[in-house]
Amino acid sequence: MGKYDFDKIVDRRGTGALKLDVLKERYGRADLTPLWVADMDFETPSFITDALKQRLEHSLFGYTVEPDDYRPAIIDWIRDHHGWEVRPEWLSYIPGIVKGIGMVVNVFVKPDEKVIIQPPVYHPFRLTPQGNGREVVYNPLIENPDGTYSMDFDNLEKVADPSCRLLILSNPHNPGGIVWDRETLEKLARFCSSRGIIVISDEIHCDMALYGHKHIPFASVSQEAASCSITFSAPTKTFNIAGIVSSWCVVPDEKLRTRFFGWLKANELDEPNMFAPIATVAALRNGEEWRREMLRYIEGNIDFVINWCAERIPQIKPLRPQASYLVWLDCRGLGLSHDDLIDLFVNKARLALNDGAMFGPGGDGFMRLNVASPRKLLEQALLQLEDAVAGCL
Repeated sequence: MGKYDFDKIVDRRGTGALKLDVLKERYGRADLTPLWVADMDFETPSFITDALKQRLEHSLFGYTVEPDDYRPAIIDWIRDHHGWEVRPEWLSYIPGIVKGIGMVVNVFVKPDEKVIIQPPVYHPFRLTPQGNGREVVYNPLIENPDGTYSMDFDNLEKVADPSCRLLILSNPHNPGGIVWDRETLEKLARFCSSRGIIVISDEIHCDMALYGHKHIPFASVSQEAASCSITFSAPTKTFNIAGIVSSWCVVPDEKLRTRFFGWLKANELDEPNMFAPIATVAALRNGEEWRREMLRYIEGNIDFVINWCAERIPQIKPLRPQASYLVWLDCRGLGLSHDDLIDLFVNKARLALNDGAMFGPGGDGFMRLNVASPRKLLEQALLQLEDAVAGCL
């Protein structure tokens, strides 16, 4: 028995929770179990809320400076967990990772230049460049016979013409849960560095490696990777504080850093709100025990889903993630069209998941399931899905 209770059911109604309050708008009905957007239904740990409460007790909220321990806490965490020695000057706060992608696009990618993504992948990788008027080029992942994925470097060679300026890497990969190996990252670094392509490495799930897997920061694998990369990360997924925007970026290369950090500073986008550094320091200085217990609970939930589907819904095959609490469900065995698959989950099972098509080519026939909930709620959701599948076969 651990110190923390992840079986506790927390009523999030009335808190403005995105995963609840937009169900009617996005799914057409509000009576759904929300297992979609990537936050957890576990209470934010008390060492974070206590730190915020302590600051709230001083009821004056004027301009603030960066706490002395903000950068050291991040640097120590990255070194201790990922073996990467980050220098203080390489770091900057950013107001969100998707926002950061948009910033990099606008700073480094000209209107007639292109952005490469590797679908199926987190949909803002496509939507953000496109929304900023840049063309997106697809370098689809290869689906292996066992359901895992690999990068397609032959295809990358074909699609990366001289106008490609940026590649957005999901590391670990969302929705596939892939922890990329060193050889793959080194090969990607050699390719991008030789072509003058900047790599954004989105590493927001990096502290949630599972089943003994080890995250490798992209910029740490070689000098080539360090020279062409901008790394984004945050404590928000790991410690369930997405509503407290507390992201950071790491840019080892001085030329890239001067240009990007200069733009951030000119627009005051490198200045966090008062509470982001407080939450960050509290999480990174006090959160290791909670993180480890949470990950073991997540592993139990993943095993629960995989076993349930194998025994009771064999038409659905979950891919065991190597990181994070997002499970990629292969539903192609149901033989349903995209619309019928959505109808099955939403109207028959009354579940809100992310449909695979939104993640781009290779996503059709899949659903993304968030398993970061008390197991009792997850069991009820699987019962509803089992009944719905039985009714349509």
